[in-house]
Amino acid sequence: MIHMDEVKKELIKFQEERDWKKFHTPENLAKSISIEAAELLEHFQWGKEYDIDEVADELADVLIYSMYMADSLNLDIKEIILNKMKKNAIKYPVEKSYGVSTKYDSL
Repeated sequence: MIHMDEVKKELIKFQEERDWKKFHTPENLAKSISIEAAELLEHFQWGKEYDIDEVADELADVLIYSMYMADSLNLDIKEIILNKMKKNAIKYPVEKSYGVSTKYDSL
């Protein structure tokens, strides 16, 4: 199994081989994440049928650009995810949010 550190190393190598880091500014990466997320959503636009391979490719694009953005901002992906999960645990305590999709400010 490949670990996230290995994936990041491969992404950075890919980026360096093409001299793309100069284009991977936080602003450009935020735009790219949004564009790729819209392309992912497009697969679900008109119904419940979708091609899993195409969805996987679009999801990979979102994740790749997200990893490049974390790198460009010198953020540790594991750390920011765990920090956000702690915040979400406070917003969404199990006893109030279990089995419901209500937004935290309406619980």
